[in-house]
Amino acid sequence: MLLDAQLRYAGMNQAYLDVTHRTREALLGQPVMQAFDAGPGEEAPENAKQLAASFEKVLTTGQPDHLAVLHYPIPIEQADGTVAYDDRYWSCTHTPIKDAEGRVTHILQHTSDITELERLRRQVGRLRPEDAPSALDSLIGGGMFRRAMSVQADNRRLETERRQLLDMFMQTPGFVAVLNGPQHVIQLHNGAYGQLIGHRDVVGKPIREALPELAGQGYYDFLDEVLATGEPFQGRQSPVQLQQTPNGLLTTRYLNFIYQPIRDDEGQIVGVFVQGHDVTDTVQAAERQKLMIDELNHRVKNTLATVQSIAMQTARSHEDPRSFAETFQSRILSLSHTHDLLTRSHWEGADLREVLEHETTAHGLHRLTLNGPNVALDPAMAVSLGMIFHELATNAAKYGALTPGDGRVLVDWSLADLTDPQLVIFWRETGGPSVAQPERRGFGSRLIERNVRHDLAGTVQMHYRDDGFTAEIAIPLNKEVG
Repeated sequence: MLLDAQLRYAGMNQAYLDVTHRTREALLGQPVMQAFDAGPGEEAPENAKQLAASFEKVLTTGQPDHLAVLHYPIPIEQADGTVAYDDRYWSCTHTPIKDAEGRVTHILQHTSDITELERLRRQVGRLRPEDAPSALDSLIGGGMFRRAMSVQADNRRLETERRQLLDMFMQTPGFVAVLNGPQHVIQLHNGAYGQLIGHRDVVGKPIREALPELAGQGYYDFLDEVLATGEPFQGRQSPVQLQQTPNGLLTTRYLNFIYQPIRDDEGQIVGVFVQGHDVTDTVQAAERQKLMIDELNHRVKNTLATVQSIAMQTARSHEDPRSFAETFQSRILSLSHTHDLLTRSHWEGADLREVLEHETTAHGLHRLTLNGPNVALDPAMAVSLGMIFHELATNAAKYGALTPGDGRVLVDWSLADLTDPQLVIFWRETGGPSVAQPERRGFGSRLIERNVRHDLAGTVQMHYRDDGFTAEIAIPLNKEVG
């Protein structure tokens, strides 16, 4: 009889109709597993499962399958409408029929009714040993059937184990692939390998055709070497350029992998087994960690140098230990405030207005007017400007507009020359006591000038006038500040 790919009857000969007691019209188009259900009994579900598995194997592999012995009763409707089962044994061959593209479109089942042979085997099995003909017992009772049943059981066991092994192969978290022959034709790969290469249709293609972007990266040579020498090749954190999207740019991935030779029964090398893991995330995390450690070391050195400079300059300006301690502590706190501000942004930078507010809030924001656009500062620039604003605010609180009274501080800033951006900050004090040019430059003035000119590569002009102190600072925004 003939089944289509959905296991529905497409045709049968008269012998099949005679043995099943059915008509052609009753069977055509009917699913075979519904037309015959293997009957009652404990063995029935397993018998039906065995038959269905054979059909599925033919559809999946495109290869014939054989059932040496299949116990499958035939239901026969009686005159009174009841159904009786005619106990039958069969030997079956299932052969695929394919179209021009190689797809299985039908299954041809050829069966031999071996029921009488099975009954004879059972009769022989019931004879006493001295009464049983030894040749017949060897042929029917003990030999042929037992061998056929044993081979069939082994085949089913091996098929189950093969499927389990294939499932494990396909579901392993690492990528795996089987490459065949000197051209390294990709015979099989799992989902992780498909994800790595961008889910391309590569099965049946040589590696050089399937993954042409590997040319010049050494991987073809590694495979050739394994095939030629029989020695495995192992790579650790090896960079590879892959095109993971159609017509997309090459992406760098890092792989731990091993190429192992595959040998046939005679020991000849016939292919390469590829197995590995994509460790890109691990490699990139290690690189980020190293970068962060290097950056941390750089920042700590800079901070320690700044603290050392503050300590030395403050000591020069304050002979009294108590005065030194107060001034030094305030400057270290200023540095700490700016670091706190940068920590909130994971040291990616800070906004100019935030830095100004952070360094002047202790003097009362109602006495300060801040006016200007949002300006993003990198970490080094934020630290330097934070210390500058701290010194300006401290001097204003000691001698200028932020002393007790009605004085105010106006801070305006703007961006000039957008092709080569410059940040211009204008600090102006008003309403406070008159100020005069100091007889000597204190540490605060030196710190401001040093930070602007040395650290920020800018310029600063400070004026002490009767109507209040002013400072104009201009710094470039495109300079690397270290």
